[in-house]
Amino acid sequence: MRTEFDFAPLYRSSIGFDRVFSLLNNPQRLQAVDAWPPYDILKVGDNEYRIVMAVAGFEDGDLDITQERNVLHVKGGKADDTKAEYLHRGIATRGFERRFELADHVSVENASLKNGLLHIDLKREIPEAMKPRKIAIGDGAQKQVPLQIEGEKQVA
Repeated sequence: MRTEFDFAPLYRSSIGFDRVFSLLNNPQRLQAVDAWPPYDILKVGDNEYRIVMAVAGFEDGDLDITQERNVLHVKGGKADDTKAEYLHRGIATRGFERRFELADHVSVENASLKNGLLHIDLKREIPEAMKPRKIAIGDGAQKQVPLQIEGEKQVA
């Protein structure tokens, strides 16, 4: 049973949040949860985050990280090793694709692979135009600009 929330009352008192409401209503966000590979999301600073994924058995060339607009895609794929005969295979090296929805102005700063852990560092940089600014309150008088009806006539 799918329950839809009615965000109409919030539209009356909020401006510019339509993207957030559409994300919440997006049916793709309710897709089946795949628990592999396991990952952590850490808040490192006020505007800094880190995603750590356990990708044992993968190398740099087996992983692909791309950012499109506000979505981070992490893909992993490894060619099957048909030469070896496994008596027991406990390390999963199956392909995967994981998507992370990113907030506005969040971008990938760095990615590194060390000891089977993929570290993806993210940073939110708010543009200067988007930062809070103080608005001066004037006396209400508007500057009067003289209207020019006709240009000056040239004397011949």
